[in-house]
Amino acid sequence: MPPQPAPSRPAPDSPRASQSPAPIGAQGELEMELLGLANALYNLGTTVINDSTKERDKPGAKPVGLRVNEVVNHLTNLDQMAQHITTMIPMQVLADIDNSRNPMLLTRERLERAATENQFMNGKIAAIQSYRKYLDEAIAQHFPELEEHLTGGHAEVQPSE
Repeated sequence: MPPQPAPSRPAPDSPRASQSPAPIGAQGELEMELLGLANALYNLGTTVINDSTKERDKPGAKPVGLRVNEVVNHLTNLDQMAQHITTMIPMQVLADIDNSRNPMLLTRERLERAATENQFMNGKIAAIQSYRKYLDEAIAQHFPELEEHLTGGHAEVQPSE
């Protein structure tokens, strides 16, 4: 028996067939329309590349014109769907997409920045608590009559994780 070839894996940028199904409702319809627009744009690009001079002389509708009409129809559908979608998208995400950056990188960068700032703030809190402890001990040592006011009057602030 001849060896079986390994099953080919779909490309990571292939359409939804290899991924989870589209959500139900308006968002799912919007996602499917966007997928249709992406396919129409791809088809338009390949048609423009394949359009040769001999096809220009043929009477009737040009293949490029038909592909452009498909793209325009998808854009019209998206514009109509947009009237019913209330989801807000941060401008930074749209700008990143326009600049060919992956929006997930923005999300990761913000999470990393928040974690860094959280660590920095936790360090400040720990330093202030340590300073207050040493200050309270020094005041209690030099002014024993104030000791009851020092330890009972402060609420402990716990650093977050």
